[in-house]
Amino acid sequence: MAFAKLKTLLRKAAARTYEDLWKAVGAVCDLFTEDECLNYFIAAGYKPD
Repeated sequence: MAFAKLKTLLRKAAARTYEDLWKAVGAVCDLFTEDECLNYFIAAGYKPD
């Protein structure tokens, strides 16, 4: 789930250089909320503290 969203957002960014790709990764990571990330880990079987 998380990787599908990440992949979609990175494709949309259409970065064509290594540097632009890493800038896009940084910007895209900011689009994931804390609750969303927690839910991804819970769905993967990790227990929250």
